[in-house]
Amino acid sequence: MSEKYSIAVIGAGGKMGMRVSNNLVRTDHDVRYVENSPAGQESTREAGRTLTESSVAVADADIVVLAVPDLALAAVTAELVPQMKAGSVCLTLDPAAAYAGLLTTRDDVIQAVAHPCHPSIFLQRETPEQWADTFGGIAAPQDAIAAVESDDPAKKTLVEETVRAIYAPVIDVHFVTIKQLAQLEPTLVETVACMIGELLNEALDEAIHTMGVPEAAARSIMYGHTQVALANGLRGDNPFSDACLIAMKYGRESIIKDDWKKIFQDDELDKNLAAMLHLDKIAR
Repeated sequence: MSEKYSIAVIGAGGKMGMRVSNNLVRTDHDVRYVENSPAGQESTREAGRTLTESSVAVADADIVVLAVPDLALAAVTAELVPQMKAGSVCLTLDPAAAYAGLLTTRDDVIQAVAHPCHPSIFLQRETPEQWADTFGGIAAPQDAIAAVESDDPAKKTLVEETVRAIYAPVIDVHFVTIKQLAQLEPTLVETVACMIGELLNEALDEAIHTMGVPEAAARSIMYGHTQVALANGLRGDNPFSDACLIAMKYGRESIIKDDWKKIFQDDELDKNLAAMLHLDKIAR
């Protein structure tokens, strides 16, 4: 059985805060819920949870989960980190602000970041609830990524147990550095994967509304071939045909820039995050 921890959830009534709280309430941990906005407070109370003042919630918390937007993290950590107990963990749910150096830190407070992987497209779903849970944290199992700036195994265990609770059900928790997590999110998954997802939808819209293809036909062939493309491209399930390879080469030459891999360079990551965080630049 997992150790019982004291956990403070900041922003408990927001979109991510409610997801986190809905899972933590099922655990044996001592959880304190903090929310400033009237709408968020109402949502928290309607869920049957008691609100706690932030100063009280963080004072004796083993781990403080900051379920607030990236743009609010600088102000929130400036207020709360000085009030946290020595040896506690400050956990953010996205690496952008942490990697950009926007968070208030203390030598005796461990900084950590965690992010859900979301249920894999290759997950063997077994129930309607798992099929419906495309985001994760409800019914479909998912992995999670975490970074902990501490060599203390106890702190890593604390973070892993918390991550497994807030993103449940969790298969594996993969540990990386904060920089590596920033390279994964946003670069790998938002800059590349999410952009391609939006591009697929734009191409589908073009086929339907510009070319006049019946919508049902266009969606059927797009949805089915997207699964084949991802299974073949990411796992090598079946080889692409010679004709398909020619079409893929034409697509790459027509759509993809030759220097696209520059997005993985540090200066490009800094520019991307600066834009996301509404900054002029990221200071190093």
